[in-house]
Amino acid sequence: MDCDIIHKTRGGDWHENERIGISHAALITCTKAQSHQQEDSCSCEIKYIAEPVSYEEFFTKYLILNQPCLFGQFLTSSWRSCKEWIVNNEPNFESLERLFSNEGKTVVPIANCKQEEYSSHPKEAMTLSQYLQYWETYRSKGHPPDMDCLYLKDWHFTKAFPNYDAYQTPVYFQSDWMNDFWESRSDTDDDYRFVYMGPKGSWTPLHADVFRSYSWSANVCGRKKWILFPPGQEVYLQDNLGHLVFDLCSPELNDDRKYPKYKNLQHRIEVIQEKGEVIFVPSGWHHQVFNLEDTISINHNWVNGCNIWISWQYIKQCLLEVKHEIRDCQDMEGWEEHCQLMLKASSGINYSDFYKFMHTAAQQRFKWLGYNKTDNVHCPAASEENTGQTISQNDKDKGIMCTTPDFPTDIKSLPTCTCRELINHYIFDLCQIKKIISDMMSDEDFIHILQNCVKGLQRPDILIEGLNDVCEKYAFSSMQE
Repeated sequence: MDCDIIHKTRGGDWHENERIGISHAALITCTKAQSHQQEDSCSCEIKYIAEPVSYEEFFTKYLILNQPCLFGQFLTSSWRSCKEWIVNNEPNFESLERLFSNEGKTVVPIANCKQEEYSSHPKEAMTLSQYLQYWETYRSKGHPPDMDCLYLKDWHFTKAFPNYDAYQTPVYFQSDWMNDFWESRSDTDDDYRFVYMGPKGSWTPLHADVFRSYSWSANVCGRKKWILFPPGQEVYLQDNLGHLVFDLCSPELNDDRKYPKYKNLQHRIEVIQEKGEVIFVPSGWHHQVFNLEDTISINHNWVNGCNIWISWQYIKQCLLEVKHEIRDCQDMEGWEEHCQLMLKASSGINYSDFYKFMHTAAQQRFKWLGYNKTDNVHCPAASEENTGQTISQNDKDKGIMCTTPDFPTDIKSLPTCTCRELINHYIFDLCQIKKIISDMMSDEDFIHILQNCVKGLQRPDILIEGLNDVCEKYAFSSMQE
């Protein structure tokens, strides 16, 4: 079994205002790579990025290849949370209480790490003031084994305190379709941006992230131990009924009768994450996490064009499992719709939501490119005079122009990213959405519920025409075969 492999790499030139964008060569290479992407690609090397690298390097070496890495403190050194939430690399309880307790009204989700319920730690609601008081007491007593070990986790901090700029999402993680979509929805107030706070000894059981999304986690203070497994290794961590082991420290893993495949486990990576460091966990990598000290971390889950195919395949697999579970009821009226209800209850999303997700991502990029069905790809109001950008003759011939005011708010200041590089990124995204929509249109389960999926939205056949139009203009349609 391979484990504990960390390779340090140094970055190249860095600009503080590095922004999203990829070169034409990277667009071609990565679009081809996506057409052959394997969920079970395996590497047991995790690189430590001690100095900044370009967005394109992270995009091509980690996002596309679905490989983990650990960033040094340069990503978090200027964060407000790293100044106001801690003192001497320890939680500043007084500051946290003063800033966020809201006179005892702030309520947070708390997990009990000494209990197991339905393959997770049971949760309860507690005020932040109560939790901080508990944490101080637990800490002052030396984390005694006869006290519950409580972990504040999955706190939607940015929703609770939208005007407090605790951190800036690093550029490497800013192409975030998932949180953009959830923010656009009127039927939920959810998101996938979290704060975790926990004492020494708190931990998270073995799991892979929601929708098989990417995740990143930054330590504001404290240390974490991560144990990671590349996609495909989880089958060796399942019991004879197919259930994933809850705790990697369980002695039951060595029982061949209950975990007959464990002895064949090939790849396991252990990483110690220090204060200020940021870990990138790719799609479908199962992991278990331990807080080695009193720790505060900031975490996001996110999906983009690099891993959306993995997410879609996972959701299809979840539906197959639902259909198998209730196969005895297959003759009931509305069985397909009932399966979709169960899919959403078990995985958090169904086919209708996923189509809305893809539709929203596509329409946003059409808008940013200035595309509509009757026009070429262009921003009609843009010109070299009012954008300050240099537009090549080749781009002019294709009707491609770009104006900063038409871009999303998080990309309005792009001092080191050219218009061309940003457009390349959008085209890559649209090529991946095209691949998903094409697959959905051939999926019998999607066809069964099509009418319910597209209410108020463009039909998938119309959407695919637009996607084909854009991708063919850039000669990438052949790469999707």
